[in-house]
Amino acid sequence: MRQSNLYIPTLREVPSDAEAISHQLLVRAGFIRQSVSGVYSFLPLGRKVLRKVETIIREEMDRIGSQEVLMPALQPSELWEESGRWETYGPELMRLNDRHDRKFALGATHEELITSLLRDEVKSYKRLPMVLYQIQAKFRDEKRPRFGLLRGREFIMKDAYSFDVGPDGLDRNYEAIYNAYMNVFNRCGLNFRAVIADSGAMGGKDTHEFMVLADIGEDTIAYSDQSEFAANIEMAPVKETYTKDTSPVKERIKVDTGNKRTISEVAEYLDVEPQKCIKSLLWMVDEKPVLVLSRGDHEINDIKIKNVLEAEVVELATEVRTKEIIGCEVGYIGPVGVPEEVKVIADHAVASITNGVCGANEPGKHYQHVNPDADFNVDLYEDLRFIKEGDPSPDGKGKIVFAKGIEVGHVFKLGTRYSESMNASILDENGKAKPITMGSYGIGVSRILAAVVEQMHDEDGMIWPKSLSPFDVHLICVNPKNESQFQLGEDLYAKLKNDRLDILYDDRKERAGVKFTDADLIGISVQVIVGKRAEEGVVEVKNRQTGEKVEKHISELERYISKL
Repeated sequence: MRQSNLYIPTLREVPSDAEAISHQLLVRAGFIRQSVSGVYSFLPLGRKVLRKVETIIREEMDRIGSQEVLMPALQPSELWEESGRWETYGPELMRLNDRHDRKFALGATHEELITSLLRDEVKSYKRLPMVLYQIQAKFRDEKRPRFGLLRGREFIMKDAYSFDVGPDGLDRNYEAIYNAYMNVFNRCGLNFRAVIADSGAMGGKDTHEFMVLADIGEDTIAYSDQSEFAANIEMAPVKETYTKDTSPVKERIKVDTGNKRTISEVAEYLDVEPQKCIKSLLWMVDEKPVLVLSRGDHEINDIKIKNVLEAEVVELATEVRTKEIIGCEVGYIGPVGVPEEVKVIADHAVASITNGVCGANEPGKHYQHVNPDADFNVDLYEDLRFIKEGDPSPDGKGKIVFAKGIEVGHVFKLGTRYSESMNASILDENGKAKPITMGSYGIGVSRILAAVVEQMHDEDGMIWPKSLSPFDVHLICVNPKNESQFQLGEDLYAKLKNDRLDILYDDRKERAGVKFTDADLIGISVQVIVGKRAEEGVVEVKNRQTGEKVEKHISELERYISKL
């Protein structure tokens, strides 16, 4: 493609609203343009990279026997009502009414639609297993779209769904798609981790996220410094063994702590370590009050509360609700003498505390020398805290370290969550009806572009891996007014195209500096520069990934480019 004919509106200045480096570079290099906040057009270069990502995904999904479909983005509300998600999915679901006042949703995901499709067509176990996938625009009304393609309201996604007779088949499909995803992200050149994750609004159990390591990432990954263990911080189990303090038990006393409310303030005021304090927070778990206890230096993990109690909705009680139930404001509440209707659960670390400190359920008052079981009862001890850097890795190998990550893929074992609620069943080999066992699997196709750029760039621009580079070669004629350079550029353009290489030929009548700046900004992996030695048949070849430059005679060029 001649660059003089290609729509590449590059910019010299960084867009004022672009925080992420990927957002800045994709806009500056003319790959994308914003329509409204969180909604983007993909210009020719951006679309070419998208197609390469899609091709890799199709190849890996087809290799494991899955089949591509295309479902409508416009979904009737009745399907979401059947699954129960019309009310529970949240404000991110874009809803609209047609002229007949019938309710619809713009597809944020397609579990409901694909389940309705299969239940109407597949009636026998003989038709299973089956995996269907699509690549399509998705819509989510993000409260705060940000970071360009990393968090948008319209985005390109590959979603897949597996259908099996039972859990064994689901396990096989889950593993096959998990491995296919590993191949996809490796082929895209990404540095990533597959981490244990929470299923969130999707439902189901057993799920992994594929996280690209990048400082701009909004998720925190906890991983071992000596093994392959990795998990989203929300899901990382704590396997630390706590040693019970064997100090003599003292009698509980109530002390005046004035306006000291936080753990750090109370610990400093009473001259104790935060580890000796018991943090008490009231949560509403499916509208029922639960007091959750943790050690003062630990943070309570609401996802673990939700999973331990098998709850649908877990929210921190408001100040007003806390005062109504406990009779005291946040900062002074504790487990001693709480109302009977309040369930008390605690992290394992609390059981090891002797002569601790906790709120006295009175403004400005705390208890000292509090002991679990003696001074208050705990209904359940569980792992309820966030893992910390330096904690033992849950697999027993090494210590935990943190990194930021961008989620580019997610795999879920849905089980019968949707098939049961939507009556999608098949007849098994005994002629008995049973719900279809399902899995759901997604890849953020457009997000991959941003994730690649976050990892692969320098101060001059993007550095595309060869598998995703919008063109194979960027051929640059430094001075088209020079007859030797012009003729060699034209000859090489024709020859390299005949060698089935995808060539971007910069034939523009621009200054050399402009051409080189644009070339580095766009980031095509190989640059061939036709310059001052054109009469000798010598060109300069630049490897954009390494920055290495070498001069090659045109007789050597094809072999050298193939080697690159």
